[in-house]
Amino acid sequence: MARVVPERDARKPVSAGTTAVTRSAYRVSVTETTHQQHGNGTRSPEYRLARNSLRGLRQDLFHDPFAYRPLPPRRTDGPFVRRLPARARAAAQHLPHAVVGVLALLALAAGALSSGLPGGDVAALLIGVLCALPVLATLVRPAGAFWLSLAVTPVVALVKNGSGDWPWMPGAFICHLSVLVVVALRTRPRTAAWMWGLTVAYAFLSDVFFGGSYYYTNSGPMLVTSAFALLVVSVWHIRRTAEQEVTAQQTVTAHERSRRTALEERTTIARELHDVVAHHMSVVAIQAEAAPYRVENPPPELERAFVTIRENAVAALTELRRILGVVRAEDYEAPDAPQPTLADLDALLVNVSDAGLRVEKVVTGAVRELPQGVELSAYRIVQEALSNSLRHAPGASARVEIGYVLGGLGVRVVNGPAPEPSLVKPSPGAGHGITGMRERVTMLNGEMTAGPADDGGYEVAVFLPVATVNEGDA
Repeated sequence: MARVVPERDARKPVSAGTTAVTRSAYRVSVTETTHQQHGNGTRSPEYRLARNSLRGLRQDLFHDPFAYRPLPPRRTDGPFVRRLPARARAAAQHLPHAVVGVLALLALAAGALSSGLPGGDVAALLIGVLCALPVLATLVRPAGAFWLSLAVTPVVALVKNGSGDWPWMPGAFICHLSVLVVVALRTRPRTAAWMWGLTVAYAFLSDVFFGGSYYYTNSGPMLVTSAFALLVVSVWHIRRTAEQEVTAQQTVTAHERSRRTALEERTTIARELHDVVAHHMSVVAIQAEAAPYRVENPPPELERAFVTIRENAVAALTELRRILGVVRAEDYEAPDAPQPTLADLDALLVNVSDAGLRVEKVVTGAVRELPQGVELSAYRIVQEALSNSLRHAPGASARVEIGYVLGGLGVRVVNGPAPEPSLVKPSPGAGHGITGMRERVTMLNGEMTAGPADDGGYEVAVFLPVATVNEGDA
C-alpha cells in the first residue's frame, strides 16, 4: 500500500477550505490517471500489425484445418473451353482434379523409385504412398494437406534411415512443392505467405537441430523454388481479383449508363410533350377568347361556352407546366399554387356542368380535414371519373357521393347512360384513366371498384383509409 505524503505548493498558498492533504490527494489522483492513460493507451502500429498477422495465421491454417472443402469443377464458360465439343467441355470440368492426380502420381513415383528397386521394396512403396497422400488431400482438405505434408517429410526421412537428401527426400520435395502450389491456388496470397514462412521455419529447425549427419541439405532449393512458385500464384490471384473488380465496376457503369440513357429519353419525351401540348392548349385558349368577336351578336350561351373552354384550357396549361415544366431547365421553379382539395370540388362540378354534364353532389358524415394526400387523390379521382363521363357518356347525368366515415373516406361517382339520340358522339380515350385512379388508390392502401352499372351507366367506388388519432396520442 503506497504511503501518501502531503505536499505544500510554495508558489500558491493554501486557500481557506483547501488543505494540503486534499491537494496532495489531487496530485496522486492525477498521477494515477496519467499512468492509467499511458498503460491503456493505443498500441503501437507494430503491435497491431503483429496481432493482425497472427490472427490471419490462426484463421487461415489453424482454425479447423481439416474442414471438408472439395475442389469445385472448372467453369466451362471461358473463351477457350466453350469452343470445345460438348463431351470435351464436360470433361474439362474435371481438369483441375486430373492435374492434382498427375502430381500425386509424380510424387508416388519419385518417392518409390528413389528408395529402392521399383515394386521390390515395401519401404519404397510406403514412402511413395506417404508422398502422394498429401497431394491428394488438397482436393478435399487444403489446409490439412499442408500440415500433412510437413508431417510426412520427417517420416519419409526416418523410413529411409538417414540416406539421401535432407530434409526433403525427392518424393517429399515434389509432394511439398505441389501441395504449396495447389493450396495457394485454392486459397489466397496471405495463406501462401504463411505456408512459405512455416516452411522456412521447418527448414531452419531441421538443418540446425537434426541435419548434423547429412552431408547435403536441400532447404535452399526448396525455399527458392517454392518462393518463385508462390509468387507466381499470388500475382495470378491479384490479377484475377483486379479483373473481377474491373468487371463488376464495368457492369455497374453500364447499368448506370443505361439508366441515365433511359432518363434522358424520358426527359426528351417529356419536353416534347410539354412543348406540343402547351402550344396547342395556348392556341385553344386564344381561339376561344377571340371566337365571340368573330360572330355578330353571339348568344349568351355561346359566350359562356367559349369562356368555359378558355378557362379549361388555361387550367390545363397551368397543370401541364406545373408537372412537366420542371424538365425544361434545371433552374425551373414550380409555381406556388396549392394543390386542389375536396374544398375545391364545387368549382370542379360547376366547370363540368358548364361543359354539359349535369352533376349532383351528396356529402354524408361529419366533414373534417383529411391528410393532403387523401384530399388530393380524392379530388383527382372525381375529376378523372367526371372526365370519363364527359367523354364516354356525353349529355348524361352524374352523381358524386363523398362519405366521411370512421377510418377513411368513401368516394362514389356514378353516371347514367348517354341519351339517345345525342348530338355529341362519345370520344374514346387512351385507357389510362382507370389505371391512374387505381395507382392512386394503391399508393394509399385503399380499395377501388370500377365497372358498368345496372342502368347502363358506369360506377367508380373508392375507399381511402385514414389513420385515426387517439386522444391519448395527441
